[in-house]
Amino acid sequence: MMKSSLMATRRPPESESTERNAPSVEAAFQAAPEEMVAQLLNGQLHLSPRPARPHANVASNLGGILTAPFKFGSGGPGGWVIIYEPEIHLGPRPDKLVPDLAGWRRERLPRAVGGDNAPAHYDLAPDWACEVLSERTRRRDKGQKMRIYAREGVRHVWHVDPLAHTLDVFRLIESEWLLVHSFAGEERVRAEPFDALELDLALVWSE
Repeated sequence: MMKSSLMATRRPPESESTERNAPSVEAAFQAAPEEMVAQLLNGQLHLSPRPARPHANVASNLGGILTAPFKFGSGGPGGWVIIYEPEIHLGPRPDKLVPDLAGWRRERLPRAVGGDNAPAHYDLAPDWACEVLSERTRRRDKGQKMRIYAREGVRHVWHVDPLAHTLDVFRLIESEWLLVHSFAGEERVRAEPFDALELDLALVWSE
């Protein structure tokens, strides 16, 4: 494992902009094909194919590993809402992001489903977001999305590489990202904010 003092992804000076998405961009977002993942980042539409098998497998494995102890409190502390591929609207524009996994402290999101008229998306920034990296999305996940997460005060972000078998854990400190740990291979690790229990990385990569 590696612990680093590296600061990355500073908040850009334009982060306080109140500019809105163009109506044509919003319309294109709404018209995106269901088989694509649509996101609006800094006023631009990004369409990505559904994740490839290694990506989908790792995201599913990780979600399953974390859900029982941290969402349901089975063998763990509970206290979290963890959702697979939520659509999250952040900021005045708004930016519309779809992380592979996101988690909220339950006291911040006591009713994750909401009522009958609840929108499909979430307007509340998560406490944790996880991006599974792929060649198509790596630059966007490491750049634009990290800046938006920092702007909105997301406390922790994980970057998971399903081919390199690595997990990078970032913590937000005064609007800058600190790379806290970089894990690899089949280690058993404690990765914040879920460091109450060991995470067996071999299970994350398993088929």
